[in-house]
Amino acid sequence: MSEAFAPTAPDDPADPARVLDDPVRAALTGPHARFAERRGAVVRYQADVCPFYSLPADPGPADWADVAALAGPGGFVLLTAPAAPPDGWTTELDLPGVQLTDDGIEGAADPEAVRLTAADVPEILDLVERTRPGPFLQRTVELGNYFGLREDGRLVAMAGERLRPPGWTEISAVCTDPGHRGRGLATRLIRTVVAGVRERGERPFLHAAADNTGAIALYEALGLTLRRRPTFYAVRVPPA
Repeated sequence: MSEAFAPTAPDDPADPARVLDDPVRAALTGPHARFAERRGAVVRYQADVCPFYSLPADPGPADWADVAALAGPGGFVLLTAPAAPPDGWTTELDLPGVQLTDDGIEGAADPEAVRLTAADVPEILDLVERTRPGPFLQRTVELGNYFGLREDGRLVAMAGERLRPPGWTEISAVCTDPGHRGRGLATRLIRTVVAGVRERGERPFLHAAADNTGAIALYEALGLTLRRRPTFYAVRVPPA
């Protein structure tokens, strides 16, 4: 990751991308409202769609009680900002990340890319299991347009859309089967996704683990730049 980039401070009122400071809440109170479940000040995606939650900036005991009520005993809670849970909760992830935003990435629909639907979910989950691009659940495919490339009828690469804060779409689930890497398949699919995002008049953004330097170098080369460094944080509700 190049240190030459100077990301806009998240609290800068002049930042046109401030909606990305809490993209989960922005999406669930905007374009993805149909997937939202809310309790008090806590909002989350439906459990079989996406594991992300949004909590208040400084959650108190009542907020954590609402999280527990939504997630249920033993429930998994994924956040885009660190938060200290109550005693008895288990921290399962504390991962530094990067948030990259559009700086002229070119969109181009690939004629060989196929639109993936609910019928393709078993194959998608198999590819996700082999490549580990991040959480993908039974209904994640409903969040936006997902595209894949097949060889000999087998799904070997994929990319799609996840969070949708107003005016923005997150590129997500970018993955290629290990036996088919190094051939530019991910680039073709990212450009395909971006083409659809631009058709809607929106801008693409993307999250990645900070130590995934190879992927970050690709994203920067395509035309994404560092905006901020969030931490992906996951906790588990105590069992009943």
